[in-house]
Amino acid sequence: MYPPELVKPMQQELTAVGFDELRSKADVDVALAKEGTTLVVVNSVCGCAAANARPGAIKSLQNAKTPDHLVTVFAGVDKEATDEARAKMIPFPPSSPSMALFKDGELVHMLERHHIEGRPAEMIADNLMDAYNEHC
Repeated sequence: MYPPELVKPMQQELTAVGFDELRSKADVDVALAKEGTTLVVVNSVCGCAAANARPGAIKSLQNAKTPDHLVTVFAGVDKEATDEARAKMIPFPPSSPSMALFKDGELVHMLERHHIEGRPAEMIADNLMDAYNEHC
């Protein structure tokens, strides 16, 4: 587990733009049971989360269509919530950072770490916006 003072700014980067933090299995179950679309960001302390994932997720919200709900779990911090979110992302293997778009509780789009690492935030945002345009 990472110290709270270390991860707080990384959490706030997403919560400042409207993401809700999920901290338990129950939080994840409630969030993904909601009607409509839900973007789940599996946050991380790694450099690709800082340079690519979080900025890409934030930029994607400048689209005309956006998810109804924005949530995040933090790998290495909220183990129970992260494990449950990842269980809902099967058949994709656990990775962080990662992002998943759900529609009415069903996984409809997935960005794994290998889709994020080494790619500019703009490319990640474009990928997410395409998914929003199709599913939101």
